[in-house]
Amino acid sequence: MASNILFLPFRRTHPVSLSASIRQYISTKYDQHPDMFIRDMDAIDKLRADAVNSLEAHNSGIRKLTAYAAQLVWMGGKFPIDIGADFSWYPALGFNTQRPISQNNLRFELANVLFNLASLYSQLAVSLNRSTSDGLKSACNYFCQAAGVISHLKTVIIPEMRSSPPEDMDTMTLESIQQLLLAQAQECFWSKAVKDGLKDGLIAKLAAKVSDFYDQAAEYGTKSDIISTEWIHHMTAKQHHFAAAAQYRASRDCLDKQNYGEEVARLRDSLTCVNEALKESKWINKIVLGDLNGLKSRVSEDLKRAEKDNDVIYLMPVPPKSELKTLDRAGMATARVPQEVSDPSSTLGEAGIYGQPLFAKLVPYAVHIAASIYEERKNRLVTVSIVDELEGLTNQLKDLMQSLNLPGSLQALEKPLGLPPSLTAHAEEIRQQDGLHRLRRSMHETSKLKTNDTTIYQEGVDLLRSEAAEDDRAKLKHGTDRWSRQPSQQAAEKLYAQVSEIDGYLKSAASSDELVKTKLKECEKILNVLSGSDRDIEEYVPSSRRAAMPPNVQHAAGDLRSMLNEVSRLESRRKRQIEKLRDKAKHDDINQVILAETARLEREFPMQKIEPAQFENLFEERLERYEEDQNSIPKEKEEQDQVSSQLRQSNTAFVNARKGDTSTRDREQALQRLENAYLKYKEIISNLNTGRKFYNDLAKIVNRFRDDCKNFAYQRRVEAGQLESDLSNAMSTLNLSQTTSLQDQKQRESLRSHYSTKAPSSEPLTAPTPTRAAVQPPPAPVPGVWNPEIGIKFGVIMTPQQPPANGNVHNPVYPNTRGRGGQWEANQGLRFG
Repeated sequence: MASNILFLPFRRTHPVSLSASIRQYISTKYDQHPDMFIRDMDAIDKLRADAVNSLEAHNSGIRKLTAYAAQLVWMGGKFPIDIGADFSWYPALGFNTQRPISQNNLRFELANVLFNLASLYSQLAVSLNRSTSDGLKSACNYFCQAAGVISHLKTVIIPEMRSSPPEDMDTMTLESIQQLLLAQAQECFWSKAVKDGLKDGLIAKLAAKVSDFYDQAAEYGTKSDIISTEWIHHMTAKQHHFAAAAQYRASRDCLDKQNYGEEVARLRDSLTCVNEALKESKWINKIVLGDLNGLKSRVSEDLKRAEKDNDVIYLMPVPPKSELKTLDRAGMATARVPQEVSDPSSTLGEAGIYGQPLFAKLVPYAVHIAASIYEERKNRLVTVSIVDELEGLTNQLKDLMQSLNLPGSLQALEKPLGLPPSLTAHAEEIRQQDGLHRLRRSMHETSKLKTNDTTIYQEGVDLLRSEAAEDDRAKLKHGTDRWSRQPSQQAAEKLYAQVSEIDGYLKSAASSDELVKTKLKECEKILNVLSGSDRDIEEYVPSSRRAAMPPNVQHAAGDLRSMLNEVSRLESRRKRQIEKLRDKAKHDDINQVILAETARLEREFPMQKIEPAQFENLFEERLERYEEDQNSIPKEKEEQDQVSSQLRQSNTAFVNARKGDTSTRDREQALQRLENAYLKYKEIISNLNTGRKFYNDLAKIVNRFRDDCKNFAYQRRVEAGQLESDLSNAMSTLNLSQTTSLQDQKQRESLRSHYSTKAPSSEPLTAPTPTRAAVQPPPAPVPGVWNPEIGIKFGVIMTPQQPPANGNVHNPVYPNTRGRGGQWEANQGLRFG
């Protein structure tokens, strides 16, 4: 239906199962099962179907489009824009409206949905009855909202697409559309002002602004490759039309103010503008043309009357156009973005008009990453910065005591017979833990883990080597020019870097394993003693004969015992502190806090994708709870330095008091060896636990490495198969197209070699002496035998009954040429064709 205003056509699309892509993505990227979100997946498919099928000018389409758009915006925080669904949309404008554009991009889908929303608003405006004031008011509002949606699309959605926008959504096209919609909104307001009988001066200002909007729309339209010439002619005609209408209304205002000379000038300018608009008459519709002719008729009549009145009655000077005051503008149309578009999060939730957001219970993948990052930082802080420091201080104390031959020297003196209680406790502990058997079993399990990790790693390496060898063979077969894909090491640069990295881990771990084996070998015999019965240990430890101690020795031994008890208290306190700290870290679950922070971010920034970096402040605040434990390390060092100093002094006094006494030396050494073996046992257990954890963690890395290698090798084989197929097809096409020409060429070469003769030398030949010979009649030709008497002839054998036409003989070897019959002349050489 013809109209004096334009509307945006809808964009069309194909059905897409968005839920299938979401299911696949949840399965591969999230810890949650996709069946938890079946209702949400069904809902998003229904929302899309309702939105893309809203292709009629009806108010119900607004809700369908904005509801789907709001969920798409919300989903942008849950999923990446390249979720795996290829959305195909047909352009609404331009020359390729029958050629769909496909992108794996949620923002692309959102852009198309919002474009259709703007189209719906414009078509609703056109469908209204604009012969009434209410109809004009509603149409103006719809056009303003359509312009607002286009503005939002241009400034917010398109920049976030991370890909090239469709050709009919480039900047110039969207600017032209926005200005056109604002022009038509202003035109509706102008029509309402005319219908309501407002003052001519105000109507002139409104009309001037309409002309400006159309002028800008036409200017941007000429810079766009999509806006049709029909629309540009329409906008140009409208620009001049409303420039003329503005001057006409201004002339009437001049008449009311008795400015008769200016009235004539403005009427003349109005007529000039109308005539400019009528230059577009070949390309505009009849309604617009009718409006122009009606305005021209009215302007012409008023100009004729005004000129007559001024020439006869008023005699006022008529100013030239350059002296006319530029008309003021009254812009009433502005681009208004609907709240459902500008703030879609407000439409979702308990108080939202579109209900709960879909996939609200789906924890974004970035949240899992953020929780892992926090766990890693927390464990590193607790283990490295606190626990390792405390255990390091304790080990320093143990090393000091070993160097001072403590507590063996004091135990041998205090208990010359039997076994010290601490040694008995250590032996009982080792027996309960199955001592050496436990160590050997643990080492065997660690070795199995190492072998398994090495095997998996080697599988990945073999896959890479096999793929590289296949690629090299293909290059040799096809050549580097045709086999133009990237070499294996460039195509999988990260995987090849992992090869060296994991190999380094394994070599370092192997060195550590050998060190643990050496430790066990050194103390194995003594651990056998500790693993035995108390009687076995008593037999190993010699008894001393001396039962009484001098007073000075007794005093020094008492001081030393007090310091050893202080060391034991210090070690016990640290052990309790470490256990408490580990328990504190174990129960430090940040998941709920991260989820709360995620919900806040999703509310405040619905279009922003959740990233782990957004939780950095939360991590720092959360880790502050470990500052007190970290700050205790310097105090522990200071206290240990004091205890160590006092222990050295006490031991020195004890040694000096017993100087010259060798009665307990053998017992001291035996007890100290047993004590050192116990400490070494505890150390080996710790080393084996660390090794087991290392190989378990490495198993995850090598499994992922092998899977990545499998995927890479599979993709490269598929790519190689496709490339080989393309090359084979290209060669087949080349062979088919050249078969005939190659066969012809071979046939020609065969004939040339059969009839070839040596080229004449560059020296002139001596002319033979002419002799007269008896003329013999030529013998009858024998088929298949050349007779030199009749020369060389090419073509079928001619008989007297088949003379060649015009002396030409057709050569079947060269079907497109004609040969010349006759005798061969030696000085002419051989000629073919």
